[in-house]
Amino acid sequence: MPIASPAVFNAAEYLVHRRVADGDGGRVALVHPGGELTYAQVGHEVRAVAAGLAALGVHAEERVVFLAADSPELVAGLLGAMHRGAVAVPVSTMLTAADVAGVLADSRARLLVVSGEFAATARDAVSMLGAAPELTGVVMVGAPAGDFAVPSWTWDQLVGHGGAAPPYPSWPDSPALWLYTSGTTGSPKAAMHRHGAIRHVCETYGERVLGIRRDDRCYSVAKLFFAYGIGNSLFFPFSVGAATVLEPGRPTPALVVDGVTRHRPTLFFGVPTFYSAMLASDAPDDTFTGVRQGVSAGEPLPPALFTRMRDRFGFEILDGIGSTEALHIFLSNYPGEVRPGSSGTPVPGYRVQLREESDGSPVEQAGVAGALYVSGDSVASGYWCRAEVTRRAFQGEWLRTGDSYLRNDDGTYTYLGRSDDMIKAGGIWVSPSEVEARLLEHPDVVEAAVVGMPDADGLDKPVAVVVPRTGSSLTEADLVEFCRRGLAAFKRPRRVVVVDELPKTATGKLQRYLVRADLEMQGERGSTERQRGRSGTSPESTVSTAKRE
Repeated sequence: MPIASPAVFNAAEYLVHRRVADGDGGRVALVHPGGELTYAQVGHEVRAVAAGLAALGVHAEERVVFLAADSPELVAGLLGAMHRGAVAVPVSTMLTAADVAGVLADSRARLLVVSGEFAATARDAVSMLGAAPELTGVVMVGAPAGDFAVPSWTWDQLVGHGGAAPPYPSWPDSPALWLYTSGTTGSPKAAMHRHGAIRHVCETYGERVLGIRRDDRCYSVAKLFFAYGIGNSLFFPFSVGAATVLEPGRPTPALVVDGVTRHRPTLFFGVPTFYSAMLASDAPDDTFTGVRQGVSAGEPLPPALFTRMRDRFGFEILDGIGSTEALHIFLSNYPGEVRPGSSGTPVPGYRVQLREESDGSPVEQAGVAGALYVSGDSVASGYWCRAEVTRRAFQGEWLRTGDSYLRNDDGTYTYLGRSDDMIKAGGIWVSPSEVEARLLEHPDVVEAAVVGMPDADGLDKPVAVVVPRTGSSLTEADLVEFCRRGLAAFKRPRRVVVVDELPKTATGKLQRYLVRADLEMQGERGSTERQRGRSGTSPESTVSTAKRE
């Protein structure tokens, strides 16, 4: 009996060619430093990329790695790979040459696409590969073909091959996108996403939480190589014919103020660290005029940041949790129904469960902590060539996120920390995020991190590390007393260390293990003197199998 093939579905057809077929070819799709591109222009470039990939010998389900800044070429490249039936693999532009070489070898990439500013990194990475015969070439964007150990071409040469083959007849379960994620130990691993998963996040979070519309204009601080960023800047707007603003530069407050002022987005996507930086900046209070909805992910948005952003800049921020493995946000607050300090409720199309860490049994009672599991059609099919880790994280239809949560009486969920970040002080569990939220209520605290550190008796106690507002004269005693007035005695930090900066990943997420390592190295000396914090250098470090987006 012959095997029946599934229905054909290609994400590039869904995101761009469908728009042109439906009469949206003249609508603006991309706004970038060089101008604007319509959906018809993007669609033409996507087809040209697919034809070029075919001419260079890239076949269906082979990997194309992208080390590139946000640009129309990156969008066309990602969609062009999917159109061809190949697998798009965008990677962090913060990676070192050794990191890039590792991804190229691990993914067995056929082609590497690089924007000019990362040419040196790419050249070194390719030279490190040695025995990696799968890589047959490099394509340079915005720069001449480089001196690589493999053949190289310019972007114009890639898209100049001609031809307009139809989208590859992929299936909803065909591989479309790999996103690399890693933990504090072990090598990075690729979460494998399907063509159908892209449609799922658009029809769930995009439509039913954001309520994204054709007349929206999106601006995302997170870049396209992140799960959060690719949803914000590509999947959601293209699914409805909206526009997106691409900014290739590092998202400093000054750069974002300029971009938001010029392009007037209606949807703004940030992370808590960036919102904190905006509040500490001299940005005009009317910067975000026109933004109808803000979004936050990556780490919990403290209630104080939510309130300060709303009161100063005049827009509401929806906090939520997602992960690279789930492709985007699956727990979220909703417009007009925000409960500050919570991650909201499950996004339609997803189910969540809390389970006991010890035996995996369900946690039914509200107010009781448990390990968070999620189920939904956008969850990755697994990690590429990581069978053991895949079995631990992907359990049947459920993904173990590695987060500790509790369900509130009103059905919302509150983040307590990563499962291995919780602090047991005096025999009672303490959530670092709860203590951090209290510290951030202090008007002179810009950022805060709380970790468990052993005291003289070897017992873990909460220790806080804070970044003060410029010009403040905060002391350890001030903050300990401030916490004493707002927290139970066992939760208050026993020590407070003042630093210039906290270590973070490229997404702006706190690297708590580096905070702990710094304290161990310093022996917690000089807590009342400002110490130089180590800046985060690991591009995508996390603390467990599933990474928050």
